Amino acid sequence: MTAPRGPRRPALALAGAAAAALAAHLGPTTTAVGPVRRRLFPRLGGAGRPGRIALTFDDGPDPESTPRFLDVLAEHRTRATFFVLGTMLVRSPWLAADLVAAGHEVAVHGWDHRNLLGRGPLATYRDLARARALVEATTGRAPRFFRPPYGVLTGPALLASARLGLTPVLWARWGRDWTASATPDSVFDTVTARLAGGDTVLLHDADCAAAPGAWRATLAALPRLLAECRRRGWTVGPLGEHRVPGP
Repeated sequence: MTAPRGPRRPALALAGAAAAALAAHLGPTTTAVGPVRRRLFPRLGGAGRPGRIALTFDDGPDPESTPRFLDVLAEHRTRATFFVLGTMLVRSPWLAADLVAAGHEVAVHGWDHRNLLGRGPLATYRDLARARALVEATTGRAPRFFRPPYGVLTGPALLASARLGLTPVLWARWGRDWTASATPDSVFDTVTARLAGGDTVLLHDADCAAAPGAWRATLAALPRLLAECRRRGWTVGPLGEHRVPGP
């Protein structure tokens, strides 16, 4: 006797819809893979003008570490983009004014350092909206850019950032400066190994999602990194002056 076929169609349709929803949620996460991002999504990776390097910092602001980075950047007359976390900014809101007063750009890293793969559409939107509102309230300026924690960009995050007027930007080079084994030399060598004009560099000015005190290696490497960029003829600055017009 042949089994009834009717109920299978709704089940198959439901399975297909579930698969499509999962793909929409997870699909953008492929951009977290550096080679894929640089080859297929250069603008998402922060590709910009060939004579420039965009310098960006994640995970702050922290009253212990961020002012030290501001001192080094001021000494070298260099401005950067700071992707801040809401949970860090709400503890030290005065640092937002310090960043702006020094000419730096403040962008959104999220409310807390949580992988967005575990967040649904509504929670993702609320997190980003809350962080964006805090940045605007403390700086007096609407942020332009958004970088997700761990570089994991989901479908809901893309939709939320579009609704909030935020442009997602990841990076081209990093210093692997969040590890306990990071040293000034390792940070410098990792960043510069394949650094090219037009790249966006990711560093960290706080250790809320890193090994305790890891930022010290980054801070010590920073003057040498800035000098190397000058030696190669590149201007170092924030994302807002780095990116070229385009989709």
